[in-house]
Amino acid sequence: MIEVTGQINAVRRRVGERVLEAGTARTLTVSQTYDTDVEDLWDAVTDADRIARWFLPVSGELRPGGRYELEGNASGTIEHCDPPKGFSATWEYGGQISWIEVRLTPEDGGRSRFELEHIAHVDDHWEQFGPGAVGIGWDMGLLGLALHVSSGVDAPAELGKEWTATEEAKEFMRQSGESWFKAHVATGDDEAMCRAAADRTIAAYTGDTPSQDDGR
Repeated sequence: MIEVTGQINAVRRRVGERVLEAGTARTLTVSQTYDTDVEDLWDAVTDADRIARWFLPVSGELRPGGRYELEGNASGTIEHCDPPKGFSATWEYGGQISWIEVRLTPEDGGRSRFELEHIAHVDDHWEQFGPGAVGIGWDMGLLGLALHVSSGVDAPAELGKEWTATEEAKEFMRQSGESWFKAHVATGDDEAMCRAAADRTIAAYTGDTPSQDDGR
C-alpha cells in the first residue's frame, strides 16, 4: 500500500516561464526531500542500474555529450554534468524537443532534495492538457524514487501495469492532477482554462470521463 496523500503532499510543484532564444517556454518544477545523503541520491539518479530500479531502463552513454534512451519513452543528449550537484539534458519525445534540469541539494540531518525542472515551448498539447500532462508522470517518477531510496525496492515492479489499473493508482493520478491544476492557476492563467486542461489530463490517465463543463 502506498500512502497516496502523504506522497502527494511531500512534493513541491511550480509552473512558470523561461525566455529562450526561440521564444518564451513554460516550465514545471517538481522537488522532494529524501532520507539519504546527496552522494547516494546522485548515484540513484545517474547510475544506469539504479535508474532502472526506480524509473525506466536506460541505455547509451551517460556522460556530457552522450546520448541516452529510456526504454519506451524519451531519449536525448546530456548537455551538462556537475556531480553531485546536478545535470541537464534534452528530452526528445514524440518528435518534440524539450529540456530537463536536475538539481540536488544537501539538507539538514543527512537528507537531500531532488529537484527537476522540465522546460518546453507552448504547443497545442500544452494548450489542451496543461502542465499535468507531464507533471503526473514526474510525480510517479518521484514516487518510484521515494520507494527505491527508502526501502531499496524495484519500483517499476511495484508500480507496473497491474498497479496503474488499481483504484490506488487512479487516486494518486487524480490527486497529482489536482495539485498541478492548483500550480497552474497560481501562474495567473484563466482558472476555467486550467480546470478544463486538468480534467482532460486526469481523464486521459485514469480513464475517467472528463467534466462536461470543460469548455469543449
